[in-house]
Amino acid sequence: MRHRRKGRVLGRSPSHQRALLRNLASALMLTEREVEAGELGAAKVRGRIVTTVAKAKEVRPLVERCVTVAKHGLVAAQHAGQFGTTADRDSAAWKQWRAGDQWNQWARAMAPAVKARRRVIQLLGDKHAARILFEKIAPRFTDRPGGYTRILKLATPRLGDAGPRAILEFVGPEVAGGAQKPRVESARPVAT
Repeated sequence: MRHRRKGRVLGRSPSHQRALLRNLASALMLTEREVEAGELGAAKVRGRIVTTVAKAKEVRPLVERCVTVAKHGLVAAQHAGQFGTTADRDSAAWKQWRAGDQWNQWARAMAPAVKARRRVIQLLGDKHAARILFEKIAPRFTDRPGGYTRILKLATPRLGDAGPRAILEFVGPEVAGGAQKPRVESARPVAT
């Protein structure tokens, strides 16, 4: 009996499984970073990684959860913005704001945003990937209720062991570095 043991083992110990999933999720986030032309290790296509089908199916819930947590953090940060200040740090206006009641309201409103950022760092284990998630990825999905990624199975297997490969990518208009192609309607006649 399995007794609530869900998920694939992937031929690894539990700690190795967690590390693998964290690394895959972080790698997917890091493909969205700004790179210079010809930089070593840069992703060929933004927002897309190639892995095995089983690994893609296992890492997908982790990526979706991270994006959802980041979206909640962005909402909290926007709410806290109304209590913030634009004064330079340690200036007289900033010190007055810091000593006042508005700072307390800002701190209370900002607490869920800080909690969300810390939770994502805990899930991913990479601060740089978390920063990219909050700055670039989560704002794209603010009005999408879920389903931030998709898995596309590749026809050609892996060369070494013929393992089935898949692409794990973010959905949306900015996937693959450009706009999506418009859908072409089929030329089939409509039955009347």
